[in-house]
This record gives sequence, structure tokens and C-alpha cells, in this order.
Amino acid sequence: MWTEKLGKQLGHPKRSVTGWLLSKFFKAYNGILEENAVQLCGIQTGDTVLELGHGPGVGLQSAATLLTGPTGHLIGVDYSEYMHQMAKEQLEELITKGKVTLHHCDVAAMPLEDSTVDKVFHCNCYYFWPDLKKGATEIHRVMKPGGLMVTTLRLSSVAGLAAKRIMPGENWRPEAYMAALKVSGFTDVRMEDKRHNQITFQAIFATAFK
Repeated sequence: MWTEKLGKQLGHPKRSVTGWLLSKFFKAYNGILEENAVQLCGIQTGDTVLELGHGPGVGLQSAATLLTGPTGHLIGVDYSEYMHQMAKEQLEELITKGKVTLHHCDVAAMPLEDSTVDKVFHCNCYYFWPDLKKGATEIHRVMKPGGLMVTTLRLSSVAGLAAKRIMPGENWRPEAYMAALKVSGFTDVRMEDKRHNQITFQAIFATAFK
């Protein structure tokens, strides 16, 4: 069924005409969400920052401009090899300088040390994780005590895709993700409505308690 195929491509884009079109869609559609996720994180110049499901690199490029301190470092992970390679090309210079590190991996199994990340952000991502609790637990593991995680979404659009069965299962529901975050050790988990120009979107916040 075409809706199921589209849902799989959204969650795991591959090198194909559809994957290329989705990369263009991500850059256009996710741009505002990515920029706002970065800003809402309150990134400091010397932070270690992690983006989950970085896609073609829009959010990574935005966050990199803020990490001007000598210890500032940016990490990106994505399950799609196609998106991983695309972001590597976009951020080649910063990767060479050692300011950015990218990993082609599952969010639930990241090759990162415990308690090393100050801020985490992601956009239109968690709906495609097969196990929200495993993903949330892994995020909590790599974050420093008191670290902030922010994710942004346009709930009305996501709900519309879910109604057409493009989103898999019930993981798209914010309350499902927020429940997984709480069980995994996050505190002050909340969702707020935000506005950018004429666009209303939602932001989920969570603080790593350890």
C-alpha cells in the first residue's frame, strides 16, 4: 500500500527518487522546526550537543553556528545511511576540523559515553522509533545530569498523516513519547504550543534527572 511505503521512507529514507524528494521536503518543511528546536535548547558556546535523526543536516548547520567555544562539539545520529551521507557532505569542513561527529546508527544504540551530552534536540523523529522507551532510555544515558532535551513538531500535520495510516502505530502521539521519557528518568516533561511568524507548532521539553 502506498501509505505504508511512504511511511517507511519518511522514517528511513533511502537513495532513490523518493528519498531525494524527501530530502528536499525535509529541508523546506522542517527548517522552521529545526531552527526553533536549536533555539529552545539554549545552547551555550562550549556545550556538547546531540541531534537525533539529523536528516540532510539542516538542524546541524544551525546548531554548529552557536558552538564557537573551544570545547563546543556537535554530534548527529541518523538511522538512514542516505541521510547520514548527505549530512556528511554538507558538514564536511566542520567534520574535518573536529567540531562535528556523525554516526550512522539506531537512536536506541548510540556509540556515545554515559553522561557526556549537555543538550539534545530532534524534529519529526520519535514517531518512527519501534520502541519509545528504549530510545528515551538511551537518550537519558548519554545526557549529563540536568541536561535539556527538546523536540519540535506540528501536531496537526502529524495527526493528519496518522489518520491516513502513514505514521506507524500509535507512537506518533506526544503523550506516548512523554510517558516514555518520564519512565526513563526525565523530569519536567511537558509540551508547549509555540509560534513562529504565522506557524503554530509544539515543543516537548524534558530534563535529564540523575
